[in-house]
Amino acid sequence: MSTTDHGSSGPPAGAGPSRTPYEDVRDSPEFQALRRRFRRFVLPLSAFFLVWYATYVLLAAYAPEFMSTRIGDSNITVGLLFGLGQFVSTFAITTAYVRWANRHFDPAAEELRHRVERSGR
Repeated sequence: MSTTDHGSSGPPAGAGPSRTPYEDVRDSPEFQALRRRFRRFVLPLSAFFLVWYATYVLLAAYAPEFMSTRIGDSNITVGLLFGLGQFVSTFAITTAYVRWANRHFDPAAEELRHRVERSGR
């Protein structure tokens, strides 16, 4: 039995469920553009970092002779430089994301939020 058979005060039959303001925003072209912009920046950067990290781990596991190669006459090894490079790249990626978000993403998201709030939703 459907809910209309019980005398419920839900939406009329065939009208579909009522939409929430969040669903309206989610389906808006502006929000979809924000999602695309975010993905175009974040996914390539994430893929780069994962490949870089996997390379480090695989070299450490399968090429220990290479990773233990000393640089010059010092105690610094290739593996140490790769490991420090992980920290440096993490900070660089984080800095790049924060700058990008502050310039490109956050202003557009803020404008969308204000527009939604002004519309009374």
